[in-house]
Amino acid sequence: MTRLRISKALALVAFCVAIGSRAQTLSTLLTLNGANGANPKSVALVQALDGNLYGTTSAGGSTDNCSAGCGTIFKISPEGELTTLHDFCAQPDCTEGMNPQAGLMQASDGNFYGTTFGGGTHLGNGTVFRMTPEGVVTTIYSFCAMQNCADGYSPNAALVQGADGNLYGTTSAGGTKDSGTVFKVTPAGELTTIYSFCMKPDCADGSNPVAELTPGADGSFYGMTSQGGTGSGTIFKITSVGELTTLYSFCSKPKCTDGGNPKGGLMRAADGNFYGTTFSGGTQNTGTVFKVTAQGALTTLFSFCCAEGATPYSTLVQGTDGNFYGTAYYGGAKGQGTVFKVTPPSKGTSTWKVLALHSFDDSDAYPIAALMQDTDGNFYGTTFNGGSSPKCLNSGGCGTIFRLSAGLGPFVKLQPAWGAVGSNIIIQGPNLAAATAVTFNDAPATFKVISGSEMTATVPTGATSGAVKVTMPNGVLTSNVHFQLQ
Repeated sequence: MTRLRISKALALVAFCVAIGSRAQTLSTLLTLNGANGANPKSVALVQALDGNLYGTTSAGGSTDNCSAGCGTIFKISPEGELTTLHDFCAQPDCTEGMNPQAGLMQASDGNFYGTTFGGGTHLGNGTVFRMTPEGVVTTIYSFCAMQNCADGYSPNAALVQGADGNLYGTTSAGGTKDSGTVFKVTPAGELTTIYSFCMKPDCADGSNPVAELTPGADGSFYGMTSQGGTGSGTIFKITSVGELTTLYSFCSKPKCTDGGNPKGGLMRAADGNFYGTTFSGGTQNTGTVFKVTAQGALTTLFSFCCAEGATPYSTLVQGTDGNFYGTAYYGGAKGQGTVFKVTPPSKGTSTWKVLALHSFDDSDAYPIAALMQDTDGNFYGTTFNGGSSPKCLNSGGCGTIFRLSAGLGPFVKLQPAWGAVGSNIIIQGPNLAAATAVTFNDAPATFKVISGSEMTATVPTGATSGAVKVTMPNGVLTSNVHFQLQ
C-alpha cells in the first residue's frame, strides 16, 4: 500500500448541540496525481465504520496494463492521510476487473463491495468485487458469464444491500434485450438477473440504467433508466423477485420540460417522497430537479441554467438541515460545474430555491459524483478533472477530493435504522469513546463502544420510533434519520 500525506488535514469539529453558524466554504483536500488514482466518476465517498472515507478512481494507479491506469481503491483517514488500498488490473488480462465507475458500499458483514466497468474473465465486461477492511480484493463475479451476456455487462452503479442480506445493482448493457439489467448477488458471488430492460414494445419499461437503486419503505427498490420510456428515461419500482413497475416516463411533457436522461439515482427524503435530477430537459434543456411519489406522481421543482449549474449527473443527498445538496457537471461562474443547495419552499410559498454554493474552475473541475455528509457535519465529494499533475494535464487534470463546510454540526448514523426490541444497532459517529448515554426516542439503552467511531446499542424495552441520541461530555449527538421500531 502506498501513502500520501495531504497538506491540509481534515478540520477537527467541536461538539455542539445546535447547528453552527459557519460560512459555506469548499476546501480541496487532495489533488490526485495519477499515481494515486485519477478521474473519479460516479463515486460518492462512503464513510466506513472505522471513520475513514473510502472511494474509487476510474483511472490511474501503479499498474502498467492500461495506458492511463486501470483505477484504484483508496481511503482517507480523519488525520488527512490518503492510502491506496488497491490498484486494479494487477493480474494478467485484468481478470480482477478494471476502471470502476462507481463507489463502494460497506455491507453488514463489514466488507466493502463494488463493481468495475471492465475487466473480468469474460471478454472484459466488468465484475463485482469484495474488499476486506484491510484492502484484500476478491472478484466474486465476472459479467457476461451467460450466453449472449444475458446476465448483463458494464455496470456503472454502486451496489445496495437489501433486507435479505443480498446485494442489488444494475448493468448499463446486456440482458436478454441488450439494454441493461437489474441483478442481485449474494456476498459469496451467486448472481441472479432479476430483470432485463426493453422487454416491452418500444422499450416502454426503459433501457440502460446507469445509477444505483434506492431501497423504499415497502421493501422494493426504486431506480431510473437513462433511456427508453417515451424516449428519455424512466423511473421504476422493482421487487426483490423482479416484478417491475414503470412509475414515470420522462419527456412526457411538451419540449421535455419535465426533464430527460437521468444519470443519477433517486434519494428517499424524510417526507417519504423521492427526489432526483435529470441531465437534460427542463426549460433550458440543461436538466432539472424533481420530486416523485412512490406512486409515480412527478413534480418538476427547478430547471437548471446556468449560474446554479447545468447537466447534473449526481444523486441528491439530504443534509441534517433538511435541505438537499448536489453537484452539477457544467455551469456556474466558471462553466465547470457547481455544488448547489436545494431549499424547500418557505411557509406560505411554493417556490423551491436552488443556490450555487461553489463554482468549480481549472483547479477542481467537473464534478460527476454525489456528495456524502460525514458525521462531522461536513460534506465530501470528488471532481473528475482539475489539478496540475503532468500525468493528467492533457485530459484536464486527474481530479480532486474536496470538503464542503456548510455550517452543520456533528451527528450519528444508524445501521440499520430499524429493528425490534432486543436487536443490536450499530451507531457511527465522531469521538464515540466519550459517550455516556444512548436513548431511543428518550428510552435509555445499553451500549458498547467498539472504537472512537463505532458503538453498538440494544433497542430497549419501551423504545418507540424516533430519534436516537448519544450523550457526550460537550452535548448530544442526534441521528440524522429517525429509528423505526419494528
